[in-house]
Amino acid sequence: MTLTIALSGMDTATETALRAAFAGANAQLGEPFLLVAESDAEHVIVDMDSMYGPMSWLRLHAAGKQIVGLTSAPRVQTHFRLGRPFDDNAMAALLREIAAMQDIVLGAQTSAPAPVVSAAAAAVTPVAVAREAEISVPLPEAASAVSAVEPEVTVPGPGHAPEAAPVVEPEAPVATGDVTAVPEPVPEPEPEPEPERALPFATWIDAGVLRGRRRYRRETGPTLWLDFDAQQYHGPTTLKPLSQYFDGPIERDAIESVDDATWSREAQASGAPQPLLRLVWLGGLLAGNGALAPEHDPDARYQLNKWPQTEREYPRHFRIATAMMKGPATLDEIIKASGLPADEVVRFVNANLATGYAEPLVEAAEAVDEPARPGGFFSRLRRR
Repeated sequence: MTLTIALSGMDTATETALRAAFAGANAQLGEPFLLVAESDAEHVIVDMDSMYGPMSWLRLHAAGKQIVGLTSAPRVQTHFRLGRPFDDNAMAALLREIAAMQDIVLGAQTSAPAPVVSAAAAAVTPVAVAREAEISVPLPEAASAVSAVEPEVTVPGPGHAPEAAPVVEPEAPVATGDVTAVPEPVPEPEPEPEPERALPFATWIDAGVLRGRRRYRRETGPTLWLDFDAQQYHGPTTLKPLSQYFDGPIERDAIESVDDATWSREAQASGAPQPLLRLVWLGGLLAGNGALAPEHDPDARYQLNKWPQTEREYPRHFRIATAMMKGPATLDEIIKASGLPADEVVRFVNANLATGYAEPLVEAAEAVDEPARPGGFFSRLRRR
């Protein structure tokens, strides 16, 4: 069964650190989790210490998501907690906890079977054990191989009555025949894992679960050579021919692993390496068909943190970027300032939210002025 998780309400640096910790921890556990968008995730990690966190928590809580609070505080009002600072091991412990809530055990060790007690050992009686503890029989070195030695007899001196001989109870007979071992219980067969969900190509390349060098190709169109460790890809320099790759969900196996020899022979021939972030940007541009991504507020104000890499194939994006760089603005304000259609503006905003170049502005809570406290008797005297 594939478990899904997302990140929300945090700055770019925190998100980058969480993605790295998640990739390492998920690899340790056999990659049972997928890092997906908020709309597709069952669990969402929210930075409760940031200015974005509380607002994201309210929105996600209303949507019925299971929330993980990233915080340095010892307690947090979320379903799960990830302490700060964190690393791969802390993230792995969190993923185990989330899986355990769904009766899924990750990285568990099987317990050793109980030892089988033979019939000969079971025949030893408590009386024999007690007698063996009371009677100490010294054995000569030369007769160490003798199996039975009679106990020592102390001769009483003159004037002493002989002590009564100790009563020795007979030992229980020890079985000497073949001992049949107790059969071990047959473990119940484990249920077959549920098939992994098919996800859009944009989700796979940004989910943080694919590692190494891979190849993605379709019946038509160029082949993409993806290096997830280096965050690069080899393929055409234009993006519009790759739009078909983002249509519909695909299985993980469609993005197939390749060996070093194949990569060296064919990837380099497909062109110079390009940032994988370009494909993430294209996926955000095509997602939603002109509607804002569901994890974002359509009434919020959005801003560009830095000037994005505008593509030659989309020359009018320069006007949208110019309007957004003037300061935080709502979607309607950006549409009016750029003079472009609404769906084109929203696509641009989606693409830059996916890459982290754009962020929603979280309004700071207005300070409430407390009324002046009335003065006492002596204050009124001083004002006269």
